[in-house]
Amino acid sequence: MTQEAVSVHAGTRGFYEDTGKRTGIRAWIFSTDHKRIGLLYLMTMGVFFLLAVAFGFVMRLEMLSPGKTVVEAQTYNTLFTLHGIMMIFLFIIPGLPAVFGNFFLPILIGAKDVFFPRLNLLSWWLFLAGGLLALVSVFLPGGAADTGWTFYVPYSVRTSTNVLPALIAAFILGFSSILTGLNFITTIHRMRAPGMGWFRMPLFAWSLYATAWVQVLATPIIGITLLLVMVERWFGVGIFDPTLGGDPVLYQHLFWIYSHPAVYIMILPGLGVVSEILPVFARRTIFGYKFIAFSSVAIAAVGSLVWAHHMFTVGMSNTGMFVFSLLTFLVSIPSAIKVFNWVATLYKGSIVLEVPLLFILSFIIQFSIGGFTGLMLGALAVNIHVQDTYFVVGHFHYVMFGGTGFGLFAAMHYWFPKMFGRMYNKGPALASWFLTTVGFNMLYFPFFFLGYFGMPRRYYDYLPEFQTYHLISTVGSWVLVLGIIVMVVNLLIAYKRGKTAPANPWGGRTLEWTISSPPPTENFHDIPAVTTGPYDYSEYEQRQAEHP
Repeated sequence: MTQEAVSVHAGTRGFYEDTGKRTGIRAWIFSTDHKRIGLLYLMTMGVFFLLAVAFGFVMRLEMLSPGKTVVEAQTYNTLFTLHGIMMIFLFIIPGLPAVFGNFFLPILIGAKDVFFPRLNLLSWWLFLAGGLLALVSVFLPGGAADTGWTFYVPYSVRTSTNVLPALIAAFILGFSSILTGLNFITTIHRMRAPGMGWFRMPLFAWSLYATAWVQVLATPIIGITLLLVMVERWFGVGIFDPTLGGDPVLYQHLFWIYSHPAVYIMILPGLGVVSEILPVFARRTIFGYKFIAFSSVAIAAVGSLVWAHHMFTVGMSNTGMFVFSLLTFLVSIPSAIKVFNWVATLYKGSIVLEVPLLFILSFIIQFSIGGFTGLMLGALAVNIHVQDTYFVVGHFHYVMFGGTGFGLFAAMHYWFPKMFGRMYNKGPALASWFLTTVGFNMLYFPFFFLGYFGMPRRYYDYLPEFQTYHLISTVGSWVLVLGIIVMVVNLLIAYKRGKTAPANPWGGRTLEWTISSPPPTENFHDIPAVTTGPYDYSEYEQRQAEHP
């Protein structure tokens, strides 16, 4: 992407310094600079992520052998509930939009900040409040919630554990998500640089735009649903509890009307990261730019209509099952378009195997496995056989962690030099990629066999016939955790004493690589005028054509 009138003074103060009167931590937690807010999200989410990893690690230790291994059944139920709430609501859903969307969206479109800076800060405060409330519930009388992250009724109405704090926490986090979505939509519509039409916008910005619409339109539904559960617990009103005249299937409909679009809130930014990184390390203009852009919108639109494929066993009509099965197959088409275009971008490219690209290649393979197993779950006969088994857990983690999680790791390694002005050590980064990829597949691939052979999910204990698969899975969790530790330590060391990063270490063509590392306070001294598309690698393609 070329631009005019970009002039960043060498002496421009970076975002680490505050131009106002506040100092210390107050200069951060009251800052309206979108980059600082992105880093605040990164720090708080990092803590919640590591806690959730620790909970998952203990769960896998418990499943190492039949019977009690390290914790009691009630503790296990609490751990998988907290693991799910933290991973879904405090890491995967906000992850890429809140951190990298906040930090880079204005820079990618040539703006000095988001459209609503104070609203942006409020969204982080709400995120922090919701996360802390979820943690505090662990220590309140009655213990942490043990319902699972779905809060299914009637159990979430009847349990004596602290469900209400967890429900309120999820409700607050929903507001944070809505405010972020509103901000991104308005920023993209109103603050694009001169000359940046819709089809000169980077594909990561397209994915954030599609995600933001889902955040704004779908999140209020889960907020209302959680409020109804609170009303039922407080006042005994029969809404979902069948003993009070309520309908538990209604809760499932309302929950999944939000939570399946939430899957696309989680995965769409990851797909955008892939589309952003691939052309840089393939040294090729992205193949099928408009198809990738429109497929993000199509995934968001069609994905909002498929919620009941989670409910094929609740007793819905045959017509309803056929319709939702068909829609499930249809939503795979725009995802397949993306994978095809990614592979076509790599074809005959001048590929540079840097660490971000390796995480992206893991993403594509794992996301494809998650997609294919999702199609299996969309088929009625297979779904009924493996419903509520470990097969579903394996599919979900291949899409969410194998996709979005690895997308976040790739984004972290891709944009780390720009965010912090430091280069990380490539050796440990390669080791972390290898360990996380091997560990992830060792951990979750056996789940497909467990589910196919009938191992139900959410169970504290199991029959001895399943032990081999659980043993492999648990060993895989050790490898995965080791890879995450290596990654975190390597990036922290790089932040402290890594080599100074150049402005454009990867040879990127989008606007963030035209300014200093780290970016100055208001990003651009002069607003850029965009004259070409975001991925112009014509010189590499010409060279490849002349010397194949």
